[in-house]
Amino acid sequence: QEYLEFRKERSRMLLSRRNQLLLEFSFWNEPQPRQGPNIYELRTYKLKVGGSPWASGWARAIKYRQENQEAVGGFFSQIGELYVVHHLWAYKDLQSREETRNAAWRKRGWDENVYYTVPLIRTMESRIMIPLKISPLQ
Repeated sequence: QEYLEFRKERSRMLLSRRNQLLLEFSFWNEPQPRQGPNIYELRTYKLKVGGSPWASGWARAIKYRQENQEAVGGFFSQIGELYVVHHLWAYKDLQSREETRNAAWRKRGWDENVYYTVPLIRTMESRIMIPLKISPLQ
């Protein structure tokens, strides 16, 4: 009974909902529990249909973003809206995010990866998330 009341209350707050089934890119690290505190950035890219060269570009490019262990996971949609890619990154704070991203631009080859993958993108979105105390990703 309590659960049914909760569902009824929740339905008044829920404006929309969509689901996706995601698969992990084989070249990306598997997400591992992390010591914190960290903030997380979820970057979502909606690709143009036929954007499969994205994976081959990022298979080469991920090496530029592994030095500080900020790469948490990379996923692509299999069911739901297709041609959607999610990258999850960990940073100590927004300042370290800026420094890490700027450092990538100073590495030879990073700009080339961006040059080849940006034309595949329809839209991009970035969300900053703070983990709950129960999350293994601190």
